[in-house]
Amino acid sequence: NGYYHSWWTKCIHSSRDFSDMVYIDNYIFNKDVYIQFNSTVGEYVGYTALGVYNAERFNKDPNILQQERAQVERYCKHNAELYQSAIADKT
Repeated sequence: NGYYHSWWTKCIHSSRDFSDMVYIDNYIFNKDVYIQFNSTVGEYVGYTALGVYNAERFNKDPNILQQERAQVERYCKHNAELYQSAIADKT
């Protein structure tokens, strides 16, 4: 018995040029997402009292939002291009 905390990020796209790339950043406590950043929304959304509190704090900080919004280019598209070229080179 105890507490369960996890965090995961995910990049989702369906186009070859990555123009529809979405970056999702989830924070989970006891298997429930309590706060999420979604690049299509462009800010944090809280799903519990703690999540709402932190979302309000994070959304007021332009540095945090800028870093999260930049993840589409820096993390998602960068890695997707590497994966796509590795797969294309093998076929």
